[in-house]
Amino acid sequence: MKWTLLLNSTFEPLKVVHWKKAILLVLLGKVEVVEEYDRLIRGVRFSMKLPAVIRLRHFIQRRNILVKFSRQNLFIRDRRTCQYCGEPFEPNELTYDHVIPRSKGGPTDWTNVVTCCTKCNLKKGGRTPEEAGMSLIRKPKVPIWIPLLNRSLGIEETPSLWKNYLYFDHEFNS
Repeated sequence: MKWTLLLNSTFEPLKVVHWKKAILLVLLGKVEVVEEYDRLIRGVRFSMKLPAVIRLRHFIQRRNILVKFSRQNLFIRDRRTCQYCGEPFEPNELTYDHVIPRSKGGPTDWTNVVTCCTKCNLKKGGRTPEEAGMSLIRKPKVPIWIPLLNRSLGIEETPSLWKNYLYFDHEFNS
């Protein structure tokens, strides 16, 4: 595992850092190791287990973390799966759909846009899912930053050592 979860001094998750950065923070005394992987790291003058979860020794004020609304992030949130038929697709085969069409006042935001295949998008047209006789697999909502970061880093499943320190919608990570 090459990623380490960084917590604030209050055990609030801040971000995911590369294991080399985690080792540096430990050696500089800026963090304490909370959880470790089984892998041993050896240097010229030290050896230690690879940190899985580290915690800052001093509190830092956290900025409000919002996931930017973008096509790529939308595809990650919806797992590159059409939210109408449930089929997985490659990103170049996907489009997105406004659940409540823009022509009917639907906004372009996390709560109204879903990943959709071309076939379902054409079938739905400029109608609501109810009008088109279609249903959504999952109601669209603003993603929570840690699971989205995991997926964008290519971490399909959250490491078990991180789970006690994350608070997120289990539906998203299941």
